Amino acid sequence: MSRVAAVDCGTNSIRLLVADADPATGRIGELDRRMRIVRLGQGVDRTGRLAPEALERTFAACREYAEVIGGLGVERVRFVATSASRDAENREEFVRGVVGILGVEPEVISGDQEAEFSFTGATKELTDRQGLARPYLVVDIGGGSTEFVVGDGQVRAARSVDIGCVRMTERHLVVDGRISDPPAPGRIAAIRADIERALDLVEETVPIREAGSLVGLAGSVTTVAGIALGLPEYDSAAIHHARVPLEQVRAITDKLIGSTHAERAAIPVMHEGRVDVIASGALVLLTIMERIGAREVVVSEHDILDGIAWSIA
Repeated sequence: MSRVAAVDCGTNSIRLLVADADPATGRIGELDRRMRIVRLGQGVDRTGRLAPEALERTFAACREYAEVIGGLGVERVRFVATSASRDAENREEFVRGVVGILGVEPEVISGDQEAEFSFTGATKELTDRQGLARPYLVVDIGGGSTEFVVGDGQVRAARSVDIGCVRMTERHLVVDGRISDPPAPGRIAAIRADIERALDLVEETVPIREAGSLVGLAGSVTTVAGIALGLPEYDSAAIHHARVPLEQVRAITDKLIGSTHAERAAIPVMHEGRVDVIASGALVLLTIMERIGAREVVVSEHDILDGIAWSIA
């Protein structure tokens, strides 16, 4: 049994998992799992640099996580940094800050590595579940990128493309420095066109249409699931392994696209950091489901964090 800490620093959020991992049984005993919206990728698509205020928000979360890690007696820590820090010119400033706070260097992993961790975390529990056809297609919709992985026990093919919820929002829905609220149909069409082009790239190497089951990860997917379930507040246990039909995803996406900021913020399961990017994230999910003919998405709360933890153990 190893006590490990996994940190996943993405474009929109930074998350921590502290767990006791037992390779002999294939189980993780979760001790602490938390998330902070820090929007590290703020403006990166436009400027190519990490903004000073985004770095400070991220470092503040790291200081909080350092206290948790120290208090729980963690033996090993792994910090994985994804899309935003891959793209930024000043990523060394980010690296120095993380090392100074947590004592470990963030690993700026490739999209393929990110996809493999996501697949492991999402599917390790599914091996004994009945009623899910294989192979699995795991889709991890992040802030800056989306990872696609097809596999059955092991990864067969993977691809990462730049269609995350933050990137799509900043590219198409920001008008004069403000989010278009609600956006004009032409802007939604532009997001769809970007997603469709990205899916064309994915299909060059990943057989996404061969998937028996679609497994969806990350905040955009779990938020859509929480809305579909009508939860009075965010409930990870209720959302984990929920199944959301295509028609419900379509209805929720249409409602989010047509809503104002205030209407989205009033949704009980909505995290304040997702209010402005959830419409783009839901649209990514819907477009993927329509492309591959998926009748439902199986939602997983276990994702890249769990995969990182297993990689340490």
